[in-house]
Amino acid sequence: MALAARTLPGPAQPTRDEQADSRIVPRRFVHLPDDRTIAYAETGSGPDLVAIHGTLMCLEDQWLGPVPALAGHFRVVAVDRPGHGFSLRPRGRGADIWDQAARIRDAVQRLGLKRPVILGHSFGGAVALAYGMLYPDEIAGIVALAPICFPELRLEHLLFGPRALPPGGDLLTRILHASSDPALLPLLWHAMFLPQAMPQRFRQNFPFALAGRAAQITAEGEDAAWLWPALSRSAMRYPNLRAPTRILCGGADIVVNSYLHGAAAARMIPTATLEMLPGAGHMFPHTHSDAVVRAALSIGR
Repeated sequence: MALAARTLPGPAQPTRDEQADSRIVPRRFVHLPDDRTIAYAETGSGPDLVAIHGTLMCLEDQWLGPVPALAGHFRVVAVDRPGHGFSLRPRGRGADIWDQAARIRDAVQRLGLKRPVILGHSFGGAVALAYGMLYPDEIAGIVALAPICFPELRLEHLLFGPRALPPGGDLLTRILHASSDPALLPLLWHAMFLPQAMPQRFRQNFPFALAGRAAQITAEGEDAAWLWPALSRSAMRYPNLRAPTRILCGGADIVVNSYLHGAAAARMIPTATLEMLPGAGHMFPHTHSDAVVRAALSIGR
């Protein structure tokens, strides 16, 4: 069976049109067993930092958000999460945040990064916390930005979960991708930034077509399907997390409730500190990059 037929999201390399798209950051690739890859881009110099994006995103989200400010202090490696952007994962496997953390760690080791800061936003924040619980002695610490920390029924379960089902899921994705997705996805991307407006720089330079590919939406459905058991495991292990942890949340986040997730997790994690950014929405890394840099520097030096 061909690689593209049994992996997500594909292709393994950018197409000619994608290579010509100036909005898509050029990637390098770490090849892992089982036809998996981690796609990444690197910038800056200093201590190592790994940046992990959230739902309906790819590494360009971090690249357009906090990475330019972080690159003044760190060697930043921004990754496509497994199954997103150009990072391949097997269909039906690899959606669990713990598996994603392990695969990113495999890439970190192959790239020779030394005790990196692990920074993640939203779903990527959950992956960053799992990374810290799995490999606390290998990292400088964790910066979790608007992390989802506990199991709950979420919009992703309803919108994308059915697309992950083995019988008929791929067909459903193709149907919806050709019908409702062109109207739905822009609404979701804009809603993520509320109560702020989507910045013009993001609107003009983010590769929406890449993040909204049909196969990536299937990956979003698989992510959602595995979220409850994965976050249940996380919740039981937060009290044992011993890596330095900084949690930043937006006080006006309508995507992930900052008080039910980040603030509650900070109370459970012995090494955690919490910074609540008044009036900031879910995508505050684009508007409060100074706070992100301060958090990273507090554990990365």
